[in-house]
Amino acid sequence: MAQSMHVRRSATLASLAAELGVSRTTVSNAYNRPDQLSPELRRRVLETARRLGYPGPDPVARSLRTRKAGAVGLLLTENLSYAFRDPGAVGFLEGVALACEEAGLGLLLVPASPEREDVAAVHKAGVDGFVVYSVPADDPHLAAVLERPVPTVVADQPELDTVDRVGIDDGAAISGIARHLIELGHRRVGVLCMRLDRDRNDDFVPMQRQREAHFHVQRARLAALANAFGTVAVDWASVPVVERFDHTVANGASAAKQLLDRDPHVTALICTSDILALGALTEARRRGLRVPHDLTVTGFDGIADAERAGLTTVRQPVLAKGKAAGELLINAAEHAKPRVVTLETELVIGTSSAAPRTTEERWFGP
Repeated sequence: MAQSMHVRRSATLASLAAELGVSRTTVSNAYNRPDQLSPELRRRVLETARRLGYPGPDPVARSLRTRKAGAVGLLLTENLSYAFRDPGAVGFLEGVALACEEAGLGLLLVPASPEREDVAAVHKAGVDGFVVYSVPADDPHLAAVLERPVPTVVADQPELDTVDRVGIDDGAAISGIARHLIELGHRRVGVLCMRLDRDRNDDFVPMQRQREAHFHVQRARLAALANAFGTVAVDWASVPVVERFDHTVANGASAAKQLLDRDPHVTALICTSDILALGALTEARRRGLRVPHDLTVTGFDGIADAERAGLTTVRQPVLAKGKAAGELLINAAEHAKPRVVTLETELVIGTSSAAPRTTEERWFGP
């Protein structure tokens, strides 16, 4: 004879209210609006809920009722590990998280590989708005975000007239690096840059690709360098520029090798990120080049490892940028017109830059 199975049924909001002799609104307030109840009543509701096995209000049902998910989405067109590996991304993520903490909101990472066009993750994300972190103008994930009827804030790029944006003046910032090198006497320079477009190009960059890059931050930095060196009669078309799709120290080293193999007489490597510059320092050591006596190396971002390495760089406030982006999104309903927040940067002169060697020094040392 089969034994009967007794399955304990979880309590519901209605059964808990009946047990306590209060309204369902009172039970709901104990979880969602505790300030509406006395401490004693809230304690009694929560203790009874634990005893009866009531798990709390269904968050899905609540979001359907309120049309609020209680979370901010951070669109990162990289693999998920990038958010925890890249120092700039880590600082930005911390800033967004701080803004969410202060507003009592959650944060949902929505990673999207740069080499895939599947935008399902964007459509499925249960969020009240998106912070879009540094994507190209033609990115399909960005297009999917803009199709959602929720507020959006762009950090760094692209520049859009229809949404809020927070960033820095990239051209002005890297122009400080250029002026510093020009004043030191550098004319034969090379550039290592981050990816310029969604298609992979781990190679030298022709002028057309520089001018038409969909990553406008990198495009702006290259254009500013071209303008600055043009003032001292350097033909930018003759300056070797090497691009790397993946942003790692190892790729910075390989890019430096590729450039120096072609032109071993460059006196300075200008890198559009500290990560690439740290790789360039690695390659310089491998070649037995002394930095800055034999080769000047500069970066961009101002990460902790760059400071420890004595890198000449541009320091930008990545944590403040993330916090500002989060606050723009959280307060989006208060402003009808798109806003642009431009943060200040600082030129940091380290020990990795110096005047190029003279002809006598090249011939006779030291």
